[in-house]
Amino acid sequence: NTTLGREGSDYTAAIIGSLMDAKEVTIWKDVPGVLNADPKMFTDAKKLDALSYHEAIELSFFGASVIHPKTIKPLQNDNIPLKVRSFFNPQDEGTLITHTHKLDELGEVSVDIPSFIVKTDQVLISILPRDFSFIVEENLSSIFGEFAKYGIKVNLMQHAAISFSVCVDADNNRVPDLIKGLQENYKVLYNEGVELVTIRQYDQDTIDRLIKDKKVFVEQKSRHTVRYVLRQA
Repeated sequence: NTTLGREGSDYTAAIIGSLMDAKEVTIWKDVPGVLNADPKMFTDAKKLDALSYHEAIELSFFGASVIHPKTIKPLQNDNIPLKVRSFFNPQDEGTLITHTHKLDELGEVSVDIPSFIVKTDQVLISILPRDFSFIVEENLSSIFGEFAKYGIKVNLMQHAAISFSVCVDADNNRVPDLIKGLQENYKVLYNEGVELVTIRQYDQDTIDRLIKDKKVFVEQKSRHTVRYVLRQA
C-alpha cells in the first residue's frame, strides 16, 4: 500500500479541481490562511490576503508548511484560484492564491510584508578537499552521491573555491553516518544546533531584528530572499 504523503488530501482536491475545470478550489486549515510566519514562533504573525502561485511555491519550498508545492501546480496549470481558509472561522476570506492581483513591475503579486520560515535543529556541514584543491564537478558528484546514499535532503548549499557547505536537518540515525562517509575522502567540519532562517520580501529593519545577538555562519541574499544559518551568540 502507498499513501499520497504529507498534504495528500490537498493534492487530491487540486487534481479533482483541475480535472473538473473548477472555478475555484478551497482547502481548509486550522489557521486563518497563509501566514507570514509560524505563530508558534512569532506572536505577531500576520495573514497574507493574496499571493501569486509563484510566491506560494517559493514559501512552501523554503519550508512553510501550510501548502505543499504539488498542491499548487495542477491549479497553476489551469489558472484555477486556490483559497486557504480556516475551518474554525469559515466566514473569513482567508488567503487567495492566483495569477491575478496587485502586481509589481515584474508581474508578480506584490507582497507588502516579509515572510519568515525558520528551520530549527539544523546541522551545518562544511566539506573541504584534503589537499586544498578546488571543489570541482567530480567532487560535487561524489559528495551528492553520499547524500543520496543516506537519504539526506539538503536545505541550503554554499559553494566556495575550496569548500562546499550544506545545511541539513539533524538526524542522529543518518547524519553521523553521512559525516563518516564524507570523511573517507574529505576534511569535514560541522556545527550542530544551528537554525536556518529564510525571509521572503525582506527589508533591512527585518534583517537587523532577526540577526541581533546571533552568530551568523552563512548569509545568502537575492532580490526577494535572504537566508541565514545562525545561532544564538
